[in-house]
Amino acid sequence: MPILVNRDTKVVVQGITGREGSFQTRRCIEYGTKVVAGVTPGRGGEEIDGVPVFDTVRQAVARTGADCSLIFVPAPAAADAILEAAYAEVPVIVCITEGIPVVDMVRVKRYLRGSGIRLIGPNCPGVITPGQCRVGIMPGDVFSPGPVGVISRSGTLVYEAVSQLTARGIGQSTCVGVGGDPVIGTAPVEVLRLFNEDPETKAVVLIGEIGGTAEQEAAAYIASEMRKPVIAFIAGASAPPGRRMGHAGAIIVGEAATAQAKKKALAAAGATIVDSPAEIGAATEAVLRERGLL
Repeated sequence: MPILVNRDTKVVVQGITGREGSFQTRRCIEYGTKVVAGVTPGRGGEEIDGVPVFDTVRQAVARTGADCSLIFVPAPAAADAILEAAYAEVPVIVCITEGIPVVDMVRVKRYLRGSGIRLIGPNCPGVITPGQCRVGIMPGDVFSPGPVGVISRSGTLVYEAVSQLTARGIGQSTCVGVGGDPVIGTAPVEVLRLFNEDPETKAVVLIGEIGGTAEQEAAAYIASEMRKPVIAFIAGASAPPGRRMGHAGAIIVGEAATAQAKKKALAAAGATIVDSPAEIGAATEAVLRERGLL
């Protein structure tokens, strides 16, 4: 079974009346996602492409049974949008917004701790279960259903990796863009755990990048508990220390944040390391064949 979202997921889009919110809502509906509601304060009672708009998330959930929120709210108000969805007890929240102040996300993380609510993002491309549900901005045409889970801190590299897999006839169970900010809702290790527990996922592609220690945490889990093969690529090997590269979280501060340190930890844990993004598809196919999974 897929993780996080599936064909039965009911999505409420916060910020549905904005340019990006309305555009991506249409793309989600075209993909087959059940978008049941939208939220924009002061616009309740309107419709966007047949989707009813409410003033609050609580109203939307009460009327439609929405169990997943997709957030397209500008950065200054995005943390409050996440909290509004959490107050309404929406179990899965996907926040696409980039540039949310770190102090705001610290407040969000503190509130969500121990709540059981799963936040994906912010600053992420979202989540997609191929052929079933698209919650975010991922280009649905490159994805195909299958047994490989994909986790990435980089949105663009998700598309590249999946395109390679699909071209080789290797489908994906669910693909999760966890986000590239210093403070995110769900770390790669948490998604690894979900894939490890999913009987339909046979292997996992993990795409990390410089900055922080998320990959070392993932490596510790792989070494101690992961029962499925992991193919890992770390972006940013040539980045200079102390300079942010693309994502707010992609900055080398200390030896542990370097690509070399992350690769070493993952290799020691038993992951298959890929040195070039162009090799992700071939390496995954080789691992699957070696394990008799393809």
